[in-house]
Amino acid sequence: MKVKDVMTSEVYSINKGEDISKAAQIMRNAYIGILPVEDGEKVVGMITDRDITTRNVAQGHTGEIPCEEAMTAEVISCSPETPVEEAVDLMKKFQVRRLPVIENGDLIGMVALGDLATEDATDEEAGSALSNISTPSKPKDIE
Repeated sequence: MKVKDVMTSEVYSINKGEDISKAAQIMRNAYIGILPVEDGEKVVGMITDRDITTRNVAQGHTGEIPCEEAMTAEVISCSPETPVEEAVDLMKKFQVRRLPVIENGDLIGMVALGDLATEDATDEEAGSALSNISTPSKPKDIE
């Protein structure tokens, strides 16, 4: 089974220069917790509700903050032709629950860990990935 068989095609995104408050509004209205951040049509980052909270609100930032200042710039993605097992492995390795699906440089979908657990063959792998993702790592300054 391929990612294209389970991905969500209706994708919301935001421009890197837009304010994080707009990103939060989109997330609230769409009932999602992550948005791909684009520069034109190219995905240049990902921003989560947690990014908005921990990198900005919790630090007392006020005023307008562009998404590019709060986003995670490293984009872990897959293609629609990626086997679901490989997508699960990516999620485990990089400790993410969602991947943007990119084809020919264009964002065409999102795949979530829950999407990958729809087939019996991947249920166990998705459960394993979730346990790895859900295990927080200590910040380097605490070790």
